Amino acid sequence: MIPIGTYILGIVAALFTLGLVVEMLRRRQLRERHAIWWLIAGLLALVIGVFPQVLVWAAGVIGVEIPTNLVFFVSILILFLVSIQHSSELTTLENRSRTLAEEVALQDLRIRTLEQRLADTRRGDRSS
Repeated sequence: MIPIGTYILGIVAALFTLGLVVEMLRRRQLRERHAIWWLIAGLLALVIGVFPQVLVWAAGVIGVEIPTNLVFFVSILILFLVSIQHSSELTTLENRSRTLAEEVALQDLRIRTLEQRLADTRRGDRSS
């Protein structure tokens, strides 16, 4: 039998995680698409904290001998999904950054060309 303090710690940690994610969403420090995996993890942790037999049942259904191993597997899976999501968004941002840098370089070239033409035109007007 697991001590009651362990259950309380799990419930408090899950509630803290959910509260933190909701507060970050409220303050717009975290976007909804990033928060979804953390909300799922927090809700799963809360369910397991409140109803620990759910973990034992799920481990039995899946065929995992030690329920704690199922917790580690699900945790790693969630972190893996977060990592894939962030990698995808990073790739998108890198592409946008490169495109913007190229557009800025072209605009800079156009401005310098126009400034040079303007300077040449002014010099031509002065010499006449």
